[in-house]
Amino acid sequence: MKIHALPVVLLPLLLSACANMTPTLGDPGAKTVATGAAGGASAQNVNTQLQRCDKTLGTLSIVEEANQPWLYQFTQEYRLQSTVPLLRMIVQQSNCFVVVERGRAFNNMQGERELMQSGQLRKTSNIGKGQMVAADYTVTPSVSFSARGTGGVGALVGGMLGSVGSIVGGSLKSNEASTMLLLTDNRSGIQLAAAEGSAKNWDYGAMGALFGGAGGGASGFSNTPQGKVLTASFMDSYNQLVKAVRNYQAQSVEGGLGNGGTLKTN
Repeated sequence: MKIHALPVVLLPLLLSACANMTPTLGDPGAKTVATGAAGGASAQNVNTQLQRCDKTLGTLSIVEEANQPWLYQFTQEYRLQSTVPLLRMIVQQSNCFVVVERGRAFNNMQGERELMQSGQLRKTSNIGKGQMVAADYTVTPSVSFSARGTGGVGALVGGMLGSVGSIVGGSLKSNEASTMLLLTDNRSGIQLAAAEGSAKNWDYGAMGALFGGAGGGASGFSNTPQGKVLTASFMDSYNQLVKAVRNYQAQSVEGGLGNGGTLKTN
């Protein structure tokens, strides 16, 4: 089989397969699986696979642990931003929690209150004490595993298509990610739920170069950003978290929580 015949014979099949290799959550045409918008309890253009709640369970803040190694990889190696805006949109779209500000904008909120106290704002501004809403819960995100090129299908495609198939198949490398979300009660400090999520997509590497000049846009499918698979993984984590809290049952300890427990020492 000649190489120049491949785009005509195989390209439609390969691109069809590629369409099914994007993260399983979301629209393949979207930049990430987290799409649309949220305004109060309403949401628009939401990924249909995102879990939603009929009633809200409480208020929630999202806090990244800044000293964690995964955050350095997330921001430096993958050139991605904080997970907080992404998670806040996902949470609000789900209607399971009301999101409260505890990030950088919180400093602006405090600044407005200081201006009000100093007399710089109009008397009708209505900014003062006792107006902020408490966060009932805190969610802490983390990346358990994230890697590029963790697997390929070169042997499979090579066996089917020969040496050229080995080149193409060898360039199909998977990106994988595993993420976690921890839900903590702010009043008691008790961890209420923990959820792990995962996702996988594919980079097309040399295949994009091989077919880049033919077939009308194969190179557009090349090198899917690691951010896509991480976004899908976090949405999967959140879906698992929502499923867990829907069936939540409070834990109890004989004698009361924090009163010594039942594991005694000599």
